[in-house]
Amino acid sequence: METALGSDPAATVEAARLIAKGLTMTVALGGAAVGQGILIGKGLEAIGRNPEQSGNIFGKMIIGAAITEAAAIYALVGFFIL
Repeated sequence: METALGSDPAATVEAARLIAKGLTMTVALGGAAVGQGILIGKGLEAIGRNPEQSGNIFGKMIIGAAITEAAAIYALVGFFIL
């Protein structure tokens, strides 16, 4: 007796593909969100401790956030490739 997924190999492959797409986005976007949260939190903490360097710290914080956001963009590209 075959199961519902075992009866159609194309349906099994499609289900696996959709699960992979979901995991790709969940893991990558979750990691990017956590990374940006930590980065911005630590940047604001550093500005609070050393306000005269706020321009320098803020600029580096924005560059770091852009690099972190690149991981989310790569995940989006991977989503469309899968």
